[in-house]
Amino acid sequence: MEVRSVILEISSALTVVDFHLKTQLVAITIKEWYGLQFYDSLIIATALEYGCTKLISEDMQHGLVIDNCLTVENPFI
Repeated sequence: MEVRSVILEISSALTVVDFHLKTQLVAITIKEWYGLQFYDSLIIATALEYGCTKLISEDMQHGLVIDNCLTVENPFI
């Protein structure tokens, strides 16, 4: 029950978006080009699809630029 509450709290404070088959195919390409894990690539592909220019992550390489328009930033650096 606690996880459900957290998910609902987050979804009320942020915009939650879906990903599609096209997004998954782009994620596979990103995985191959950048040597990332699939789920990291899926997050990146979704961010690109929705026009994001900054991705906050402590798990990905700080400063990594994807497709010349999305920059990964580690908030703890």
